[in-house]
Amino acid sequence: MNIVYVGVGDYATSKNPKEIVKTLALGSCVAIVVLDPVNRAIGLLHVALPESSINKKRALEKPGMFADTGINTLLEEMKKAGYQMGGRLIVKLAGGASIMDPNNTFNIGKRNILAVRKCLWHYKLGAVSEDIGGTISRSVSVNLKTGKVILSSPGRGDWEL
Repeated sequence: MNIVYVGVGDYATSKNPKEIVKTLALGSCVAIVVLDPVNRAIGLLHVALPESSINKKRALEKPGMFADTGINTLLEEMKKAGYQMGGRLIVKLAGGASIMDPNNTFNIGKRNILAVRKCLWHYKLGAVSEDIGGTISRSVSVNLKTGKVILSSPGRGDWEL
């Protein structure tokens, strides 16, 4: 299997059943996984911040950094893989933890989760499963061949989302 790594603020799509799309160490960041069962395509986005309005220049350079521009970009990439808007997409979410903010001063994880949900709702999409919030870091692997989304965390092991 070939592994395609998705960094912070990045995204990837694949139709290759020999690929696993993976992102590492989600803290307050949120991973948005989309699976298109009709076209056998997957997409993964690693969002770091809720809204592009805080840095419009950065949003143009790296749209995946923000929930609002990232989800739009991911859906555009899924269209290139054959997805037709309004079709059936399976959406799964992971991350949005409070890792380095014990007093919830900034609430970046919660703000990211809310922004992601709001953006998905705009497209009439919602998550069928989630593993969000809490205080653990998560890594996400998506296997197109099996359709499984596997999460892992140090000290906790692996589990399916």
